[in-house]
Amino acid sequence: MPLPIVAIIGRPNVGKSALVNRMGGGRDAIVHDEPGVTRDRTYRDAFWGDRDFQVVDTGGIVFDDETEFLPYIREQAMLALAEASVAIMVVDGQAGLTAADEEIAGWLRQQKVPVLLAVNKCESVELGGAQSAEFWNLGLGDPIPMSAIHGNGTGDLLDQVITHLPEAPADEPETTSVAIIGRPNVGKSSLLNAFLGEGRAIVSDISGTTRDAIDSFVERDGTRYRLIDTAGIRRRRSTQYGPEFFGINRSFKAIKRADVVLLVIDALDGVTDQDQKLAGRIEDEGRACIIVVNKWDAVVKNSSTIYDVEKELRARLYFLGWADMIFTSALTGQRVPQILDLVDVAADAHKRRVTTSVINEVLEEAVGWKSPATTHQGRQGKIYYGTQVSSQPPTIALFVNDPKLFRDPYRRYVERQFREGLNFSGTPLRLIWRGKRTREVERTVNRATRVKLK
Repeated sequence: MPLPIVAIIGRPNVGKSALVNRMGGGRDAIVHDEPGVTRDRTYRDAFWGDRDFQVVDTGGIVFDDETEFLPYIREQAMLALAEASVAIMVVDGQAGLTAADEEIAGWLRQQKVPVLLAVNKCESVELGGAQSAEFWNLGLGDPIPMSAIHGNGTGDLLDQVITHLPEAPADEPETTSVAIIGRPNVGKSSLLNAFLGEGRAIVSDISGTTRDAIDSFVERDGTRYRLIDTAGIRRRRSTQYGPEFFGINRSFKAIKRADVVLLVIDALDGVTDQDQKLAGRIEDEGRACIIVVNKWDAVVKNSSTIYDVEKELRARLYFLGWADMIFTSALTGQRVPQILDLVDVAADAHKRRVTTSVINEVLEEAVGWKSPATTHQGRQGKIYYGTQVSSQPPTIALFVNDPKLFRDPYRRYVERQFREGLNFSGTPLRLIWRGKRTREVERTVNRATRVKLK
């Protein structure tokens, strides 16, 4: 059962994103002194008392269609209200009551959701009552003076929030975090909407539509997926400091907190230099990955097209030779459900732990089929045993006589044997080659440390 939702509503620059950061216990929502920074609705996990819930940030509402994104922002706010258990209207206590606040309050009174009124920027506890008094005129009940930046008054607000939330479910399903990464306009937000079956993210052909990393949830067969839509990542020299810069940083953080990354490629453009850099970033972070080739419906095809294109794409994305590839269309829904099947496989492999006995069975078979090469001096590499030392990504330490005796082709061969024998599909696999000298140095350091401690 999804967590109950608290929607944050208000005009631009009243501190909605700052309140989301305060309630969520972090700084994930972009806070910037510029209208329109938040456009989509963005979700954060929050906790108060004994209750878990999600808080959803929405764009600043303006009932004016002169700016292209404003109707979309209002649509996102409406969708947030439709799924919310309670809404918080945020107003600016320093600016005072405005005509825009009155218009939004009138609109909220027509909605079928309880509304709490938070008067933000009341940094002074003594003056908070006076600053909030005039907001009684909005007809939304008791104004609650608070400061999202300093935290005063937010506890009183949350005490009222949890009275409107349904009872917590007994058991929560397992959650797999999936980050949707790619260049601008490759179809990331369209793919998110295809997963969810609704217009959660604003879709536009204007670069930079998505500014923040957007968390959404979908459940399937007992598994809960956290889908993280992210800002399109452009080359550093093309990025402007401000909301776009912060949004890209959120995208890089989304890669770190994901179990599986969907690298979305435009089938018409093919793999660009920026796609290669993103692939390298995913591999460096040790994340599981699925390569999603989107807009496949727009490609003119014959019987061999898919094989030719995959060969070309994999040659360019050699960083991710271990990742599964799927050809989709977010517009038509072609193969979109199959993406989550691949996510399940990759997530399972990414967190899998294998016993030492099984690892050594694979090693014994690998060496039996192909022994390490012998040098001109007659020296040959020997693998004594292996053991898995960590997961996410799976990391296996191989204890050998001398790592220098194992050249790259043989190391790739051993990795391939592990992948095929243990089904490490869709995840990077780290092999640590440790020689006798390395172990002797470690034992010496450990002995010296123990003597020093005594």
